[in-house]
Amino acid sequence: MKAVVFAYQEIGYVCLNELIDFGAQVSCLFTHEDDPREEIWFKRPVTIAEQRGIPVYTPNTLKDEKWVELIRKAAPDFIFSFYYRNMIPKTILDIARVAALNLHGSLLPRFRGRAPVNWVLVEGEKETGVTLHEMVEKPDAGCIVAQKKVEITLEDDVYTLYMKMTEKARRLMKETLPALADGSFIRTPQAGPSSYYGGRKPEDGLVFWTKDALSLYNLTRAVTHPYPGAFTYLRGKKLYIWKSRAKEESFGATPGKVISSRPLKVSAGKGTLELIRVQWEGEQEMDGESFASLNNIENEILGGGI
Repeated sequence: MKAVVFAYQEIGYVCLNELIDFGAQVSCLFTHEDDPREEIWFKRPVTIAEQRGIPVYTPNTLKDEKWVELIRKAAPDFIFSFYYRNMIPKTILDIARVAALNLHGSLLPRFRGRAPVNWVLVEGEKETGVTLHEMVEKPDAGCIVAQKKVEITLEDDVYTLYMKMTEKARRLMKETLPALADGSFIRTPQAGPSSYYGGRKPEDGLVFWTKDALSLYNLTRAVTHPYPGAFTYLRGKKLYIWKSRAKEESFGATPGKVISSRPLKVSAGKGTLELIRVQWEGEQEMDGESFASLNNIENEILGGGI
């Protein structure tokens, strides 16, 4: 089996590793230059490529004809995309002799698009998964080749969920590669309710205190470390909320009002949100009770999102 691989992040790392361990001939790896503004908390596929002597390319765009020619000369049976962030042009996808396949981080056709691991938590989902599917011109719309489900517990945050998905992706590849190699794999058209979500930006972490406490908890765990974090404002300064807990109790207070400092609790549109780990922008992270005591914030109003 000859393959050209497009990959990034830890899921890209484990999938490329499984492909090589299976005995596939990987002609080259297309990946991304690390962004200095981004925390690199994951294993990178380029590490494997460098260890194995696999040529690595990091183009900003794939529209240059030289990349089409390079891949055409490689004559791949498969083109794989494992958490590669850019759309791959149809002129490249069509080069694959057997199929061009992408590993997407949701149970397609739900949560098509960007940042699915964050969005499923924001939306309070109890299940997600990984899907290996054919790449077509429309994002995440091609026939499904394999899927694996991942349970989401109420205690999961974006890191624990991503690592669960990474292990499922590894197992999916290990179990599916023999069928890909001998051509016995089945293409199943996507069916059922679909949804599409766009990419997320750091400013999307703004907390709107009029929302219910569970929704606020879901936001904080969806964008906590290693992501940019949920945040609010206090005394005109940005305050990050890295860990929280939703409480059903209600005190009839204005949303955003600090109603307790031990533990640190803030009134929401429904219920209260306990702030377990917080951080002034540019300062050290600390537990909520220590922060409340140090800054004497009881009865103050947190805001910035209405």
